[in-house]
Amino acid sequence: MSIQKLFDLSGKTALVTGSSRGLGLQIAEALGEQGARLILTSRKQADLDDAVAHLKSEGIEAGAFAADLSDPVQAQTLVSAALGELGQIDILVNNAGATWGAPAEDHPLEAWDKVMNLNIRSLFVVTQAVGKSSMIPRQFGHIVNIASIAGLKGNAPGTIQTLAYNTSKGAVVNFTRALASEWGIYNITVNAIAPGFFPSKMTRGILAQFGEDRLAQRAPLHRIGGREDLKGAAILFASEAGQHITGQILAVDGGVTAI
Repeated sequence: MSIQKLFDLSGKTALVTGSSRGLGLQIAEALGEQGARLILTSRKQADLDDAVAHLKSEGIEAGAFAADLSDPVQAQTLVSAALGELGQIDILVNNAGATWGAPAEDHPLEAWDKVMNLNIRSLFVVTQAVGKSSMIPRQFGHIVNIASIAGLKGNAPGTIQTLAYNTSKGAVVNFTRALASEWGIYNITVNAIAPGFFPSKMTRGILAQFGEDRLAQRAPLHRIGGREDLKGAAILFASEAGQHITGQILAVDGGVTAI
């Protein structure tokens, strides 16, 4: 098979959560550019409409369903709606997430629950539903979880305080490894991308506090993530080019975790 064919997603279908903006939209754009049919989801329909319009301007057709994935009922409904639209789900990208900044000793319990419910419980609910409804019966699928380098380490003293977020992303890392071990028998690959610092709505406060130059200096490549930097990793894990890769965590961070 040619290299071009290995990375081609023509005829494949994909559900991308948290995809109305930022990293999720970047990944959806990459999948669409390679030929996948898309369903986007996030909490706000207006944001999804803007994302669909953006993709259409790039020649990519996509559908969208609004859902709060921290609610298990809405998560299940989303999967049913996506299957009704696509017929099957070949690729699942779990990107929906939230963060909360507070010292550990003062971290509100309700904020802890909010982060955990969206970042790991909803990921489990959506993945389980997609697996049972489409991937396991068809003996095929590629799951790409968006973790974070925050799930691989702590935060430097005097910087951000995001205990719940770091913990939830650490859970995503081992969820990826454990599920890959279980679902390999169904020809389903499960991998994770662990981004470093990328500008987004979630990281806007950090960028304002520390500045882009200071954040860039922490990385051996002396830059923060950009609009194209997750696309290659996502396509590798979502395509047949990655058919013998599973249970892996790929940091896309400019080298921050290498030092």
